[in-house]
Amino acid sequence: MKDTPLILVVDDTPANLSVLAEALGDAGFEVAIATDGERAIKQATISQPDLILLDVMMPGIDGFETCRYLKDSSLTDDIPVIFMTALSDTTDKVRGFNLGAVDYVTKPFQEAELLARVTTQLKLRHLHQTLEQQVEQRTAELQKALQQVQQSQVQLVQSEKMAVLGQLVAGVAHEINNPVNFIHGNLAHVQGYADDILSFVQLYQQHSATAAPELQKAAAHLDLEFIQEDLPKTLTSMKMGTQRICEIVRSLRNFSRLDEAECKAVDLHEGINSTLLILQHRLKSTSDHPEIHVRREYGQLPPVECYAGSLNQVFMNILANAIDALEELSAKRTYPEDQHHPSQITIRTTAIDAQWVQIAIADNGTGIPKALQARIFEPFFTTKAIGKGTGMGMSISHQIIAEKHQGKLICLSTPEQGTEFIIQIPIRQPLQAAPDRSI
Repeated sequence: MKDTPLILVVDDTPANLSVLAEALGDAGFEVAIATDGERAIKQATISQPDLILLDVMMPGIDGFETCRYLKDSSLTDDIPVIFMTALSDTTDKVRGFNLGAVDYVTKPFQEAELLARVTTQLKLRHLHQTLEQQVEQRTAELQKALQQVQQSQVQLVQSEKMAVLGQLVAGVAHEINNPVNFIHGNLAHVQGYADDILSFVQLYQQHSATAAPELQKAAAHLDLEFIQEDLPKTLTSMKMGTQRICEIVRSLRNFSRLDEAECKAVDLHEGINSTLLILQHRLKSTSDHPEIHVRREYGQLPPVECYAGSLNQVFMNILANAIDALEELSAKRTYPEDQHHPSQITIRTTAIDAQWVQIAIADNGTGIPKALQARIFEPFFTTKAIGKGTGMGMSISHQIIAEKHQGKLICLSTPEQGTEFIIQIPIRQPLQAAPDRSI
């Protein structure tokens, strides 16, 4: 309610208007007047009075019809209306209340009664408006609390999920690491033994003409020439295979980063490459979709202070979403079209300046409808089919970048052309950065 409430008085009798204006003015109210229903409706729409005193019997549209217009308009429907009438017919009073009036005063006016009724209705309106404001404020607070609860639930679920995944990955890496190191280490000895044996075979072949017939027959049966040619190749392949397994183990351990919970300077390219290695099986060509090509356009990046495990989780979420989009697009296309539009993910890294670095991950997939782009980082929101997405990945990714690393995560997308996620984080974390919450 205003400091000085405005009351609109509607009456076709000048004497009544004068009496009412004087009484209300002396009581401290601001007064506006109208002499018929049409002017009253226009005046109320423009000035938005706090209360309307409305005469029932007027030329043109009467008070009842005027009240109907006022209550049918969203601009004036909440303004309290008190009818003024000389009629004492109960039917007219009921009709007025049914139209939305809040009270009646009868002519001739009793000034004390009039002011009491006006003051009461103004107080009721003020209380109603205050209650509505409190409800709106409380609703906003509850919505904010709900969002915080949802965010906490997302963090809790994802934290537990990543903790289990990290332990599993680290455990698998450890279990693989021991036997593969044993095999890889012994291959060097086997290589030496094989070289010695092959040297002995070559010496034997130089003197095979004088060898016993049994030895000559055994040599022919074993096909020593093939063994001499194939054994070094076999050992080289085994060595390459164990080296590859060792690289995978290192990537698994690098991705999980269980031993690096604190914020420390790391090579971001190492984290990206480890994530790509884990996703390698999804990049290969299958009967359902062609190979997804990955272009690495890496710039010169300094070591970046970050929570490496959490940042790898962001890379995983974005890259996995890009692969999903490309698979979805491939399902809509025929093979010849794919030859002209190969599925591709491009990863660009740049040092923006001496304080910031940027990682951009772009795909040429289905893109995201413009109407949905603003909701990408909302908890539990997903554009995927039911059962294919939880809606937590990008929300958690945004929290990791924005809150945990004091950075920015931006989504740029054009429907049917592709999507790009841009990560910007400082090279050195400020002292007020949030501590690691093991997300």
